[in-house]
Amino acid sequence: MISKNLSMDFLGVHFENPFCLSSSPVGNCHEMCARAYDSGWGGVVFKTIGPKDFPIDEVSPRFDQLQMEDKPFIGFKNMEQIAEHPLEQNLDDLAKLKKDYPDKVLIASIMGPTAEHWTNLAKMVTEAGADMIEMNLSCPQMTSHAMGSDVGSSPELCEKYCQAVKKGSKLPLLAKMTPNITDMVPVAKACLAGGADGIAAINTVKSIVDIDLERKVGLPIVNGKSAISGFSGKAVKPVALRFIQQLRAGIPGLPVSGIGGIETWQDAAEFILLGASTLQVTTSVMQYGYRIVEDMKNGLMHYMAEQGVDRLADLVGLANASIVPAEDLNRDYILHPHLVEEKCIGCGRCHISCHDGAHQAIIWNAQKRRPSFDRDRCVGCMLCMLVCPVKAIIKGDVTLKPGRQGNPAAMVV
Repeated sequence: MISKNLSMDFLGVHFENPFCLSSSPVGNCHEMCARAYDSGWGGVVFKTIGPKDFPIDEVSPRFDQLQMEDKPFIGFKNMEQIAEHPLEQNLDDLAKLKKDYPDKVLIASIMGPTAEHWTNLAKMVTEAGADMIEMNLSCPQMTSHAMGSDVGSSPELCEKYCQAVKKGSKLPLLAKMTPNITDMVPVAKACLAGGADGIAAINTVKSIVDIDLERKVGLPIVNGKSAISGFSGKAVKPVALRFIQQLRAGIPGLPVSGIGGIETWQDAAEFILLGASTLQVTTSVMQYGYRIVEDMKNGLMHYMAEQGVDRLADLVGLANASIVPAEDLNRDYILHPHLVEEKCIGCGRCHISCHDGAHQAIIWNAQKRRPSFDRDRCVGCMLCMLVCPVKAIIKGDVTLKPGRQGNPAAMVV
């Protein structure tokens, strides 16, 4: 069995592995978090705790899923708010978790409508034994504009509330960002100016997932109505990776806890390579349970072995430099597709996609049921390779565009 060092030292806190429950329904009480620790998770971000005088009243039902063909949970809609348990119970759960699992990382997520609330909550979770605080500046389904993603889109409020938390605690501080803005960097910089030590990204994306076509109501239906709320799961991973890359480019060396569609070890590796040191997971736990962490840990260790890496921390941020502005990409060459004849099943999908959706560069032999490529028309978009169901089309040779100079053999593809 392969054994590699998955530990991470993040904001001065040691994680035995980078995998954490994110602040959500999957970490809503002592029992749930204890089972997650027992299953091998390195940390828990306890479901967001609000002030005593802010009651939480949930709707039913409050979840929906985005499906594609027969595949459920491409994306997941969540209308749930923050922890509904009394403040005293949440604080007792934090204290008991830290007592029962002293070597596991316990992160308290907090949210308040005023600076005073933020300060008081920070004091209380620190006294309860939390190792770190995460400020939930970004929940998109809160019923108060004083708490949620409206706050997370304001650099001024974010800086103010980070300062308030630092008044109440000396613990390492993460600011959890909303993706419901164009540029996250100014808000992140404001959080750091206010005292945040790192950034957690991303929270859920505001969404309407589906409409009931007969009743003409969004889903889930709550007494004949629905609402815009947070979208998570595999479908948001590209959005999360984009924001993390932009954060790391705009604030070099920024400590990041990555969130958004992490379901497999490959997803985890992508977040790490783009600069995330810890990883937070919810939607895949809701589908498969806490046990998925074993698959993700084992997969990462095998990947590390293939890469000749002993410490997972050595992979953090290695892909950041490869993401450049679009204007800096090499536009001198064309990569041509190549057909692997023995794999082709003659389905014609490549021809249809190229003819109807690209550059009409595939010639279809109806008798042989085989494609061929018109190199004069082919622009190297490689759509044909992406739609082939059996991977019979692969990357082929490289040629220079007319008038361009360089060595095609040296072009990295």
